[in-house]
Amino acid sequence: MTAVRRVAVIAAPPVSMFNLAIPEMLFAKVETDGGPAYETLICAPDPGPVATTGGLDLHVPHGLDAVTGADTVILAGSGQYDDPDPRILDVLRRAAADGRRIASICTGSFALAAAGLLDGRSATTYWAYRELLAERHPAVDLQDDVLFVQDGPLLTSSGYAAGIDLCLHIIRTDHGAAVANTVARLALVAPVRPGGQTQFTLTPLPPERGASFAATRAWAMEHLDRPLTLTDLARHAGVSVRTLSRRFHAETGVSPLQWLLHQRVERAKELLETTALPMDVLARAAGLGTADSLRQHLLRRTGLTPSAYRASFNRLPGAGAGAGGRAEVRQEVRPLTPAAAAE
Repeated sequence: MTAVRRVAVIAAPPVSMFNLAIPEMLFAKVETDGGPAYETLICAPDPGPVATTGGLDLHVPHGLDAVTGADTVILAGSGQYDDPDPRILDVLRRAAADGRRIASICTGSFALAAAGLLDGRSATTYWAYRELLAERHPAVDLQDDVLFVQDGPLLTSSGYAAGIDLCLHIIRTDHGAAVANTVARLALVAPVRPGGQTQFTLTPLPPERGASFAATRAWAMEHLDRPLTLTDLARHAGVSVRTLSRRFHAETGVSPLQWLLHQRVERAKELLETTALPMDVLARAAGLGTADSLRQHLLRRTGLTPSAYRASFNRLPGAGAGAGGRAEVRQEVRPLTPAAAAE
């Protein structure tokens, strides 16, 4: 039976209720072997009533001792982002020294930076606070125009719904693309949206800004193995090609053909993770045509060949895995700075 992973979510008052709801909602929907895959604990420096940014109080049952033994620690965004509680900084440094995966949503990145964990690492935060984070913590390699960033065991997301993308990425890392996409469908949110995984700094598609072509996008997702053209998409949407191109870009931030290519590469990655299909068959199923085309696009997006990607991420029993039959995520993990590992 797969071990249940503990996720400790730290609520620093005044905490964002939305930020807290994201990990609780998504991790609760993951099941393996017929049971829950995660145990999600909400904790705070002072358990009990915790103020929120919305003016309400939440009852948080656990103290920071819940972080001990957690596989993943998540910092929810807080309105008190510029002066983190020293108790939170201490528990973050201990978790980092223990090799835990640590993530932040929105302004939670300020606590990671204040603890010294982001020095010399790539990170992001909510766009409205990027300049302040850069000013307060110049040693952080701050990334713009991304939903989330992973640098070794540390993950940071932009604000609000970007936390959904971050949590889905964690689920995908732990359990594969098929499980993560199932969770996304159950939660009625966009599928997993990772971009290029070179050095695991992720640049996904921009957030969607409209839904008038949602049915056409859903139809295209069901027919990725077909040689879809702009004319095909426009015919399904009932508009001209010119109108499709203009409005599709306005809604998604990319052209229809760029969107199609992104989804085809994502489909190929999912098939590499979940099947043993030969490369030429897999390329056709993802709509990429040939094994050479698959290799070209995957190298550009991830820095890995299809064979290397399959060896690292395939979830089939015995495929690219050790005795337990579970593939490990291979990534460069740089050591923490001396200040971060001091405690």
